[in-house]
Amino acid sequence: MNVFLLFPNRDADPKAPLPWQAEALEQDLGLPQVYEAMAQGDKFLHAAARRVLLDSLEDVDLIRYRQAVLQDCLAHPDVVREIYRIPIEAQEKKREQWLGIFSRSPQGILSSAVDLLAMFVGLLRRLKGIADAQAGAFASEGFRRFFAMLQAELDEAYFEEVETHLRTLKFRQGVLLSAELGPGNEGTRYTLRKPRRTPRPILKQIFGRTPSCGFTIPPRDTYGSKALGEIKDRGLNEVANAVAQAADHIDGFLKLLQAELAFYVGALNLAERIAALGMPLAFPDPAPAETRRFTASGLYDLGLALAKNAAVVGNDIQANAKNLVIITGANQGGKTTFLRSAGLAQLMMQAGLFVPAQALEANLARGVFTHFKREEDAEMESGKFDEELGRMDAIADYLRAHSLVLFNESFAATNEREGSEIARQIVDALLEGRVKVFFVTHFYTFAHSYYAASQGEALFLRAERLPDGRRTFKMIPAEPLQTSFGEDLYRQIFKAG
Repeated sequence: MNVFLLFPNRDADPKAPLPWQAEALEQDLGLPQVYEAMAQGDKFLHAAARRVLLDSLEDVDLIRYRQAVLQDCLAHPDVVREIYRIPIEAQEKKREQWLGIFSRSPQGILSSAVDLLAMFVGLLRRLKGIADAQAGAFASEGFRRFFAMLQAELDEAYFEEVETHLRTLKFRQGVLLSAELGPGNEGTRYTLRKPRRTPRPILKQIFGRTPSCGFTIPPRDTYGSKALGEIKDRGLNEVANAVAQAADHIDGFLKLLQAELAFYVGALNLAERIAALGMPLAFPDPAPAETRRFTASGLYDLGLALAKNAAVVGNDIQANAKNLVIITGANQGGKTTFLRSAGLAQLMMQAGLFVPAQALEANLARGVFTHFKREEDAEMESGKFDEELGRMDAIADYLRAHSLVLFNESFAATNEREGSEIARQIVDALLEGRVKVFFVTHFYTFAHSYYAASQGEALFLRAERLPDGRRTFKMIPAEPLQTSFGEDLYRQIFKAG
């Protein structure tokens, strides 16, 4: 049985490695706040959110498949959470009951596997009941196929057959074995036989007996009991392995169900948290990576909203057909916040999630990379500027055509002239390699050089500043200015003096 809720044609791999740039993305885009909102203190949900958010899909159809499943989840949250509780309950009961996993005896393994299977069958019945009751209410391909699979594989004939086998494997009437004598009169070809289904009529039991021999082991004959136990183990060995494998198969299915549903349960938690903040969410419209799309309304930094536990300012942007977006303007005007909102929305879209916006259309990226300025610390083996160049060199090794790179005040550890020249050469190389770039900078020389030479392939945004110096935290299309209005901040800080 397959789950197929994250992918239409394969199961998710919970052990797949995270992408190379995972740590930088988390640090720069505020992902830990998103993980926590999805997990609500649950470590398993946290791990699932981290794994799926960082493992970007690069196929429009896959994203739409996952979006449809998530829309079903948002429409039926109680049902989805009820399904999710079933594999959790299975693991809890397994830890409490299945002690035979530590046994080396076929009898111990078989007894525990039978008990485990009986518990699993009860949970599968509940799962089948949900499928029967709810299948017609779900519209996505993923859920409709999942429910159809449960209804086809877990019909009443299946449950009756399994439960019959489980009753038989309790061996309440004893174990019936056959064996042959091999070389040296050693026993060989031990075979477990099916017990008689119905007792024979009493007259046949009396007068129709087949001649046979038997013996009884005295109560204190420990060696005899041990020898008989070894014979029994030989006969039960193959059956014990088969039953344990059957239990393991169902256990694997339930674990996979938990792993795939965990992402959607986390998404439900996140949606409820966003609703409590009074902020919008939207299902984005993904476009192929080869195109250039990025149009948003009300796009906001979800990590900031979660950290503040309050609504934050959103932005509108029209960057279709643009390979380069340069953001300049007033200090503390929201430039970095806007950059984070764009990067986080890209990751959420490519995970199949909704995005923090009223609407978003964006092309896919074949890898999202961040190059944000870092504060100097004791672990740095060289200066900040060398460290920036080293990180850029490492990023270049992983870039592909149609990747997305987000720069935030990069190369600011050197002077205006040198920093502008280095930034210009790097951005030129990225654009030539068909890499999409968002760049927040205070280098006027760098920004204005692109503005002067722009042929319509670049968008220039400026952090809005009102005439009285107030920041609106809005990004508006505008020409780069030579000042970042640091004097405004100086007046605010030293106003009292």
